[in-house]
Amino acid sequence: MELLNVQHLRKSFGQLEAVKGVTFSVKKGESFGLLGPNGAGKSTTINMITGLFPPTSGSIFLHDIDVVKQPKQAQKRIGVVPQEIALYQEMSAWENLKFWGRIYGLNGSQLTRKVEEVLEIIGLSDRAKDKVSTFSGGMKRRVNIGAAILHNPELLIMDEPTVGIDPQSRNHILETVKQLNEEGMTVIYTSHYMEEVEYLCERIGIIDHGVVIASGTLKELREKMEDRSRIKLTIDGVKENAADINKVLAGHFSEKEFQFQDNQLIVFHKEPQLVLSELVHSVTETGTRITSVDIVEPNLESVFLHLTGRNLRD
Repeated sequence: MELLNVQHLRKSFGQLEAVKGVTFSVKKGESFGLLGPNGAGKSTTINMITGLFPPTSGSIFLHDIDVVKQPKQAQKRIGVVPQEIALYQEMSAWENLKFWGRIYGLNGSQLTRKVEEVLEIIGLSDRAKDKVSTFSGGMKRRVNIGAAILHNPELLIMDEPTVGIDPQSRNHILETVKQLNEEGMTVIYTSHYMEEVEYLCERIGIIDHGVVIASGTLKELREKMEDRSRIKLTIDGVKENAADINKVLAGHFSEKEFQFQDNQLIVFHKEPQLVLSELVHSVTETGTRITSVDIVEPNLESVFLHLTGRNLRD
């Protein structure tokens, strides 16, 4: 059953068209990864789904609720974990959760029970009465998640929930999201960490230049790569030698089969071992010094690089 349906979504800010026709859907109980480089339109899309921005055109439906026309009704069914910490630092974790619970319309024994339940889920029952200002970055993010799930939302949207935190808190957050999803909560997850999306998400949408350029399971996205591995050559003076390397490689590879990324030449090929020797020879013939060679099997990062021509963190 479909929970969220986004069709032909557009958003302009003056002359800037940030979102140019985004279309995708999320099934009930699904964990959906939304990826895009900086400036791709991802955050603007999320803000429209949550009813913070009205779209210039297009439609958003949460079940049968028209988010554009009924944003308040939709927001009652959505939980949002923003990238920035949205907590009161001088209040305790308990007080923060009670505050946000009241915002969602909870009160009395129901609110107390939900706060206790959420503190258990995020692993902070023993620090409930401590001020948030005394918490580590990872603990604050766990309270941030707790505030978003107090009202049992049908759709949980998480925007970079593990940025800048310690590995232990990161693992706890990932396991918490996994558990919530397995218990039936629908999740939209954005992250700059590809391995998180691969671990958590059943389907993935890749957005670039304001449109969704690909979506599907990781297996379906990998098929777009035609099972090609990446040969990564780290080279000195890549900018100075790029024109000569381009000229040499043009006789062996198509434009889509190689690209430059920072100080690396990246070549896509189904059988990298067969072309590696010739590739290294061709590049060194231009006077370029190769400092390292790596062969990387197809994964989400290579799919993203292949489709967008840049890394997620660009």
